[in-house]
Amino acid sequence: MAVKLPPASAECTTKVQPAKPDAPAMEFDHKTARSADGKMRTDYGDTSVIRDPKAGKMMLLDHVKKEVRTLPIPDGPPEPPEPPEVALPGAPKPPERPPVPGMTVKDLGKRLVEGHEVDGKQYTLPAPPKPPEKPEMPELPEMPELPGLPEKPELPEKPELPELPEAPTITEVWTSTQLQIPVLTRIAGPFGKQTCHCKNLSGAEPAASLFEIPEDYKKV
Repeated sequence: MAVKLPPASAECTTKVQPAKPDAPAMEFDHKTARSADGKMRTDYGDTSVIRDPKAGKMMLLDHVKKEVRTLPIPDGPPEPPEPPEVALPGAPKPPERPPVPGMTVKDLGKRLVEGHEVDGKQYTLPAPPKPPEKPEMPELPEMPELPGLPEKPELPEKPELPELPEAPTITEVWTSTQLQIPVLTRIAGPFGKQTCHCKNLSGAEPAASLFEIPEDYKKV
């Protein structure tokens, strides 16, 4: 049985720096809100996603077209890492999720971020094993030269593809001990680096209208 989480909201910025040296960094802003009954809303620019776990559905809102699309929430456990569960006195402990093969988890202790006490966890996923090398194709026998035929042109050599760096993916998550939402998340791996920093955290109950569909929105 999942433990009930407190209401919370935050404004977050995600920065992505690809591993490729000349690739430009990218930055995205989003807002997130969670109600006491478990509903979640995330706003990305002109798009919002509302999740209602009790109803088993999620709604995608396009604020430009004023359209809403309703989809079932996918089955299965969420991908790690995830904020820790709230431990309430006398409440039954939820079953532990099966660990990801090869992943290690390290406790980073507690600290202050944005004035909030946070609990840190580090998740390390080792680099995947190299795929087996393809066997070389046998050389074809030379064709005999025939008089009057032009010489066979030489084919250009195949360019060697750059090898992806062999590096683990390390995720560091600092979660508010009071509000149970991530305040600072860092991910580093072969793809590059990603940082999500949340500010203006609040434990107030969000307005109920945040989780409702506007009347003038068309269902698609």
